[in-house]
Amino acid sequence: MRITVLTGNPKPDSRTRRIVDALASRVADELPVAEVASIDLAGVADRLFRWPDAGLARLTTTVADSDLLVVGSPTYKATYTGLLKAFLDRYPNNGLAGVCAVPVMTGSSEVHALAVETALRPLLVELGASVPSRGLYFVMDRMHRLDTVLDDWWQANRAPLLAALGRVPTG
Repeated sequence: MRITVLTGNPKPDSRTRRIVDALASRVADELPVAEVASIDLAGVADRLFRWPDAGLARLTTTVADSDLLVVGSPTYKATYTGLLKAFLDRYPNNGLAGVCAVPVMTGSSEVHALAVETALRPLLVELGASVPSRGLYFVMDRMHRLDTVLDDWWQANRAPLLAALGRVPTG
């Protein structure tokens, strides 16, 4: 089982990255994980519009070869960042076919909570990914409750996600 965490925050080592890494860890605890990769797009932002770029080609292959992709972005202008979009634009139609994805967005208030379902989910589906559970919208003033918020999300979304990954949920 290969899990990839993809963070589209222009700030390196952002809180968004901490959230998606923690969510991937929750899921990995219940799966026979062979590999977990974490891609922080802030580290390659200056190369996103270079064609060809061998390093970015390796990253796109890592994402496309994932069994589970946890994608995180802060909410910018009611949607995901241009940084994330520029990276995902490197895929052809159905370039993420066979990948199970979990969309995650962060923001300062609940005002844009639907962005994860109305913006990021459709983008992943357009690229061919399967998105079997609800996405996670994380309000940043809840960082002190990160574990509780993730536990609640995991309990509500565990069964469809594990089933999509070919695992029979127990308990």
